[in-house]
Amino acid sequence: MTNLLRLLAKRLASLPLVAFGVVFLVFFLMSFSQYDPATAALGENATAEQLEAYRHEAGFDKPWYIRFFVYIWNMLHGNLGTYGVNRESVAGRIAQAFPITLQLTFIALLVAVFFAILFGVLAALFRNTWVDQVIRVFSIIAISTPSFWLGVLMIYVFQIRLGWLLGAGDLVPFFVDPLAYLNRMAMPAVSLGLPVAGQLTRVIRTSMVEELDKDYVRTAIGAGIEKGIVVARNVLRNALITPITVLGMKIGYLMGGAIVTEVIFTLPGMGTTLFEGINGNEPTLVQGVVLVVALSFVVINIVVDLLYVLINPRIRTV
Repeated sequence: MTNLLRLLAKRLASLPLVAFGVVFLVFFLMSFSQYDPATAALGENATAEQLEAYRHEAGFDKPWYIRFFVYIWNMLHGNLGTYGVNRESVAGRIAQAFPITLQLTFIALLVAVFFAILFGVLAALFRNTWVDQVIRVFSIIAISTPSFWLGVLMIYVFQIRLGWLLGAGDLVPFFVDPLAYLNRMAMPAVSLGLPVAGQLTRVIRTSMVEELDKDYVRTAIGAGIEKGIVVARNVLRNALITPITVLGMKIGYLMGGAIVTEVIFTLPGMGTTLFEGINGNEPTLVQGVVLVVALSFVVINIVVDLLYVLINPRIRTV
């Protein structure tokens, strides 16, 4: 049996237990909320009898462990509850917001990987030169810059000072108007991806230097193979094994950062939904958002583990 299949079986076997733990933790923490769903639904002028009747009908007067298993049962059927005065579906709201967060995370990931590979490879090929020093300064600044602060700075510089309409307007689907879509997502993705790019640049630079100093590189170049071909076909591929592992941990950071970035740039994703749930004192909505993000993080880490085994031929088979 290959390590890939063994790892896949192990991760899939542990997924239900991890998911159950996440659901329990989120539900348990949200149970401490002082929010009264009956008051939110019926208003401050509702009588005590009306409030009690609503709690009984919705099951809020039952012990927390009974409500927890009812919540699990409903969740397995795609029902995450309702929120707001109009009792809108939490699952429906998340179905609209979650794809936007995924899109922002994916574009920010592309930004991070593009700049990290570009600058990391250049820093390794021109190590200990002025090119390496400039890239080192860039990476340190990028690592030290919080994505939310960078987002605010970009809004101030590009929108307020320069009057550019980057990141402004409604979010238009990509296939409807690609230019308008990219214009809306450009600044959020760059502000979210640059800090990760700074960290990955240092990792890629270190891995590339280690590979370039190995005997097989000198042997291949000595045999007459162009250095660019050796770097592209062998050195870069071997050097990316460690950065991919680091990138897997940073995907969770990107998704968490996307939630804050969406609020700054008013993108209608999970961050804005979470912010509205907190401001509106809607723990059901907050609970649904946190739950979906947490489970997504678990699934993403499983995919990254499998990708690591696929890329690294040394541990692909037993």
